[in-house]
Amino acid sequence: MRRLLATLPVMALLTACSTVPTRSAEPVYMDTAEVIQAEPLYRPVQVARPVQECWTETVPDPAPRRSGYVGPVAGGIIGGVLGSKLGRGRGNVPLAIAGALAGASVGQRLSTPDDYRPATWSTVQRCRTVNRYEQRQQVVGYRVNYRYAGQTFTTQTRRHPGRYIRVRVDVDPVDGT
Repeated sequence: MRRLLATLPVMALLTACSTVPTRSAEPVYMDTAEVIQAEPLYRPVQVARPVQECWTETVPDPAPRRSGYVGPVAGGIIGGVLGSKLGRGRGNVPLAIAGALAGASVGQRLSTPDDYRPATWSTVQRCRTVNRYEQRQQVVGYRVNYRYAGQTFTTQTRRHPGRYIRVRVDVDPVDGT
């Protein structure tokens, strides 16, 4: 087994050296050719374009909340004093408590008299951004017609070649028989 593993690299080297090139060893060189026509090649693509859409809405205004404490406190004190007076000042605590609660309730209502006013409305502008898609043509390459050695050839390139295009010339002699 060791012998087989040792001969594998040698066999691979001999196989690589015995490979014969399929083309002749004649020279390959670069030259330039005159461009006759370069026609762009297109591909359709969809392009997203962000657009802002705006509209107006009529919305109710929030009612202002009065969170005053002066009315209920003052009403509670006055109600407590009146309840105590109705109890003839003899420490009639339940009547004083009831008067304080009733006074606080009346004070709360008197401090916010416009609870039932009609709602007011405002006009507001709302906006959002949405994508609009457009079909466009994108250049993906060029079909190039060029002339070299009196003959016309066609190829495709990724970029516009300009007035001249580089060509690879491979000379391969033909057997005369």
